[in-house]
Amino acid sequence: MALPIIVKWGGQEYSVTTLSEDDTVLDLKQFLKTLTGVLPERQKLLGLKVKGKPAENDVKLGALKLKPNTKIMMMGTREESLEDVLGPPPDNDDVVNDFDIEDEVVEVENREENLLKISRRVKEYKVEILNPPREGKKLLVLDVDYTLFDHRSCAETGVELMRPYLHEFLTSAYEDYDIVIWSATNMKWIEAKMKELGVSTNANYKITFMLDSAAMITVHTPRRGLIDVKPLGVIWGKFSEFYSKKNTIMFDDIGRNFLMNPQNGLKIRPFMKAHLNRDKDKELLKLTQYLKEIAKLDDFLDLNHKYWERNSPGMSTSPSKIVENGRHSLGSPHLLCPWEAPERSCTHHRGPSREDGSMHCI
Repeated sequence: MALPIIVKWGGQEYSVTTLSEDDTVLDLKQFLKTLTGVLPERQKLLGLKVKGKPAENDVKLGALKLKPNTKIMMMGTREESLEDVLGPPPDNDDVVNDFDIEDEVVEVENREENLLKISRRVKEYKVEILNPPREGKKLLVLDVDYTLFDHRSCAETGVELMRPYLHEFLTSAYEDYDIVIWSATNMKWIEAKMKELGVSTNANYKITFMLDSAAMITVHTPRRGLIDVKPLGVIWGKFSEFYSKKNTIMFDDIGRNFLMNPQNGLKIRPFMKAHLNRDKDKELLKLTQYLKEIAKLDDFLDLNHKYWERNSPGMSTSPSKIVENGRHSLGSPHLLCPWEAPERSCTHHRGPSREDGSMHCI
């Protein structure tokens, strides 16, 4: 009996229609090799389990109790791509060279049609609460791909692609913040990734709820045309008794995702090429300290998260000083660069180089 399966990999979906219940997991991997070029030994298929454990290669597909057209996710990289994986990070227009949001904010943030879209999401989008919101806690909203997880590189397990210090970061943040996951993909994949990373089952912290692409809205920008964004107004509208602009911060590696709420967005450096960078990436370690410091504030509205590194670990910075540092308007000139000597100022803030981690101003 034929058993059609849909496999998602590399942003595409592949239909497998020629296998039957008598074929094995290895047969499936061999077939996927013909479709994707990924060797069977480099494939990891999320969602194929027997008695709660990943299915071995000799397990027959019929034993997995799959429904027709079940969707599963494959992780893995083509052999010829491994040199790229271990090489220096490339320029990536979507991630590294994401456009500055300041120029678009005024024309997008308060447009009536965009606010109406948010209102519809508040009314129609169903949120599954995993753990109840806690009175008096602030809100931390986290992206997944390239923020917590390198979703493109090849590895035996998802843990190998996890951003360093992830669990320590979430454990510390949970003391002061309710934690929400928001990824621009389908909820099934979000749940699979959170389980693979051990986030959804960690005893030291809890996820309040998760949002997927259906909670996003599409907005029109004069320079970029139509783009999808993550409006925090959806959360504030649904949970107004707990969360607002005053107590919410959102991490994403793509700045345009918080185009509707730039004051609350912190653009994190993307975690890419995990095999090359896992021993060097300290982003979450530094952000742990930043979250701890600003949690002492009653109101986040005076903060400018663009300059969060001024208050990196090892600096003894009071909450009031953080507010003072954050009162620069977006794009204002003559900003003191935190990584330069105190007497030096610059007219343009560039930030860390994507190539070697060095920091400079122009």
